[in-house]
Amino acid sequence: MELRQLRYFLTVAEELHFGRAAERLHIVQPAVSQQLRRLERELGVALLDRTTRSVRLTEAGQRFLPHARAVLEAEEQAREAIVGFRAEQAATVRLGTSDGLGDHLDRVLGEFARRAPEVGLELVDAPAEQRLRRVRSGELDAALVRGEWARTGLRFVPAWEDEVLAALPATHPLAAAEVVDFAELAGLPLRLAGRARNPTLYDLVVESCRRAGFEPVFGKEFPTARDTLAAVGFGKPTWTVLYAPYASQLTVPGVVFRPLRNPTPRMRTFLAIRADARRPELAALIGACAN
Repeated sequence: MELRQLRYFLTVAEELHFGRAAERLHIVQPAVSQQLRRLERELGVALLDRTTRSVRLTEAGQRFLPHARAVLEAEEQAREAIVGFRAEQAATVRLGTSDGLGDHLDRVLGEFARRAPEVGLELVDAPAEQRLRRVRSGELDAALVRGEWARTGLRFVPAWEDEVLAALPATHPLAAAEVVDFAELAGLPLRLAGRARNPTLYDLVVESCRRAGFEPVFGKEFPTARDTLAAVGFGKPTWTVLYAPYASQLTVPGVVFRPLRNPTPRMRTFLAIRADARRPELAALIGACAN
């Protein structure tokens, strides 16, 4: 049983005339007759009583009619549901994000809503590498990532820049200073995510250490920022780094956050989009990030 057979049957049942039904369906009359006979053979009953003068529904056809109509109405509802879904998708920008963006993300969301009030913004949290892969595949429309990444097929639009702060044990002598010289951290083990997990931050911190005249000595790597900060606050003296917007949202017992100088490390955040992206909504998102 095919949907077109049900559609032909319903049209003939409404018109009670094969010629008029064929005209409504924009096909030739023999095609209508052929498909209805196939439907009748499959069902094993005659649905229509045909004569040279008239067409009428048989008793089987009268019983079959409401079910055929229900199936076609269900098909139409299914199509409308998908059309609605596609419209919602077209009116939604999917943006990859991460923890620690602080007030920047709130600002972007507010500015985007002002620039494109009719467009929804769906936030997707994922690791940076995964965000970039999803943008390139089209699963995401854009992603916010920290630092510069060499990725073909993507364009990186500068968004904002954040200072990177030192997180120190509150009991350490350096915690008493308002600003910490980078060189003073030379003897303190560094807790930092490995390069495979966060290459842009790793490279920034290591390069800053070298500019200050020393090679960092790495302590144990922890899986999350919270675990790392707990170790800094209550373990043997160590240090780590945190982006200033993220640090401003945290209160961690035993840990203080201090600006760094000589050098003062800063990390730029970029909006990654496909190089061939043409969605007009992305212009609003770019403007919101740069505002």
